[in-house]
Amino acid sequence: MEALRTEHITRSFSGKTIIRDISIRLMDHELVSLLGVSGAGKTTLFNVISGILPPDEGGVYLHGEDVTGRPGRISYMRQKDLLLEHLKMIDNVSLPLRLGGMKKKEAREKADPLFEAFGLQGTQMLYPAELSGGMRQRAALLRTYLGSSGVALLDEPFSALDMITKGQMHGWYLDIMEKIGLSTLFITHDVDEAVMLSDRIYIMTGSPGRIRHEIVIRQPRNERSEFDLTPEFLAYKKEILQILKGTDS
Repeated sequence: MEALRTEHITRSFSGKTIIRDISIRLMDHELVSLLGVSGAGKTTLFNVISGILPPDEGGVYLHGEDVTGRPGRISYMRQKDLLLEHLKMIDNVSLPLRLGGMKKKEAREKADPLFEAFGLQGTQMLYPAELSGGMRQRAALLRTYLGSSGVALLDEPFSALDMITKGQMHGWYLDIMEKIGLSTLFITHDVDEAVMLSDRIYIMTGSPGRIRHEIVIRQPRNERSEFDLTPEFLAYKKEILQILKGTDS
């Protein structure tokens, strides 16, 4: 089933078109990446999808419902975890529930059982400063999930992590997606990360930004623990780099 789609999204600022005619789709339980150089308009597209910005043209549909220009319907996690340092972790992750009108006790009770699934058991009453970078990102992802309708927009969520922690988070995120039935649209500049995580990759380039190519990754997600060491992985990477080099305008 289709989780999310955009139809012919165009958005301009001060008379300059940033993205033009963007149509993409995300199926249930898929992870789809938007890959491209800086300035291609990926974050602008996410702002439109999440309802922060209205499009000049086009529409956004969540499970078939028109949610164009309606913030709060699709969860959006930016690069920084944006945890509130003065709140305990249980209150940080349950914040979307509170903003939706849920009482503090009820929000805590709903969030608490998910700490174990997200590898955060025992951190409920800690403050963000007491957690490692990887644990903070897991907490931010849990908060995103609690505010979602089964669809999450992630804007380079692992970019600030060191290489080893980043690799560990990749495997963990694929596992948690499977467990909770989450569908993910994922921004990255990292070709290796896109190939390692994605079911499909949209390559976005140009000015204004457009979708130039779609790459389907055939390797099953549950068989990717050492996928980056295989000839198949290198073949995908080579194909993508050739596309990026050949579509600069």
